Amino acid sequence: ESVLSRIRSFQSSQKNAVLVPVAAVGVGGMLVCWLKSRRKIESIEMGDGWWGSGEKPLHGKEDESIRPFKVETSDKEIEDLHHRLDQARYTPPLEGAAFHYGFNSIYLQKVVAYWRNKFDWRKQVEILNKYPHFHTTIEGIEIHFIHVKPSYVPHGQAVQPLLMVHGWPGSFYEFYKIIPMLTDPAKHGLDHGDVVFEVICPSIPGYGFSEAPHQKGFDTVATARIFHKLMKRLGFKEYYVQGGDWGSRITTNMSQMLPESVKGLHLNLVFIRLQGLKRVIQVMLGSYVPWLVGFTREDVQRMYPFMQKNFYDLMRESGYLHIQGTKPDTAGCGLNDSPVGLAAYILEKFSTWTDKSFLNKDDGGLERKYSLDDLLTNVMIYWVTSSIVSSMRYYKENLSQDPTLTAHSRVGVHVPTGIAAFPQELAHTPQAWAKNVFKNIVSYSYMPRGGHFAAFEEPKLLAQDIIHFVRKVEQL
Repeated sequence: ESVLSRIRSFQSSQKNAVLVPVAAVGVGGMLVCWLKSRRKIESIEMGDGWWGSGEKPLHGKEDESIRPFKVETSDKEIEDLHHRLDQARYTPPLEGAAFHYGFNSIYLQKVVAYWRNKFDWRKQVEILNKYPHFHTTIEGIEIHFIHVKPSYVPHGQAVQPLLMVHGWPGSFYEFYKIIPMLTDPAKHGLDHGDVVFEVICPSIPGYGFSEAPHQKGFDTVATARIFHKLMKRLGFKEYYVQGGDWGSRITTNMSQMLPESVKGLHLNLVFIRLQGLKRVIQVMLGSYVPWLVGFTREDVQRMYPFMQKNFYDLMRESGYLHIQGTKPDTAGCGLNDSPVGLAAYILEKFSTWTDKSFLNKDDGGLERKYSLDDLLTNVMIYWVTSSIVSSMRYYKENLSQDPTLTAHSRVGVHVPTGIAAFPQELAHTPQAWAKNVFKNIVSYSYMPRGGHFAAFEEPKLLAQDIIHFVRKVEQL
């Protein structure tokens, strides 16, 4: 028995001598594969695309020249607009409806009267042209952008390139007031330290003076790739990016795609998905013991009552999203034909997205934060370019698939990130939630006032926060 047990022990030890290394190699191999897979999904594949008309040419290199562009108008364009404004029909509003049913038609008639008789489109075209405009061809379509450099840079001071991206129903014009504050902070009384910018503001393809894609599938990832190509074409290897609305998702995708090129990401709107048991528990406990789930008192004030602010209010404000995410061309054809319909559709967003309480005002509170000249200039950019339909299609391209299946939904953002949380934004995202996606938040600011169109409404507040963020990044 002693001999047999020794033989069995010897055989067992031999087996172990073979199995242990094999198991170790197997586990090690699995670990290596897992680590490799982790590395692969740490960034979005850049890929390539073609959005021009027809098939991509097999031969010949794309024209990479950067060409000066100028906004122009004509007597015929203005006469056609005035004729259409004169032919408008209106439906009387319900008594006491204010803006609860949409744009109040009594106030709309006042806006149209101003548009027809006092608004000077030629003057606004001159204002648009005060910054240098350019066109360049990328992936088969014409990309429009403005590029503004500082007029004076102190000796030894580095100029930081900053790409700023708009959303819907905005345009590059949203940034006209913030640009001088970023290119010359000292002149505008901003505590800039040693930070100064040159600013690049492109128009999203299909918006304004950027050509609309001719192929299906043009989403924020494709836009991110095109804007990276734009910045490379301008000679930048590293740059900061900033955005709200669609601009937020585009610049986030840029940070996921080429993190080595993005020095820092600044957002005034954060896209995250509300799902999972942990999130539900946080919502349930947040108003009672916020400290336990990582919320601050300010988070609680902005998020609760939760169903009211995060469900009912959003449902009320998102009807357009369901239309544009499914059948944009149907509603769009009417808006593209009627300047009054277009103005009502766009300007209603500048009312309730600026301040939710403006629902209760007969004039939508529009002139409390903006001038009619500024509001109508933004509308005119959509009107003269016939870009409302292509801008609406952007929703269908981005919302027509399960967001959990998209590559960027599974990739974290590791570049330094700054978040400016404005109190009247459509939905509030606490830092405790944002950090699940944005792994390197270096600044998170509770802004004292302002809503969705931050650069348009509160340019000085936003400029100061961008400067504060970039200074922190530069000191890392």
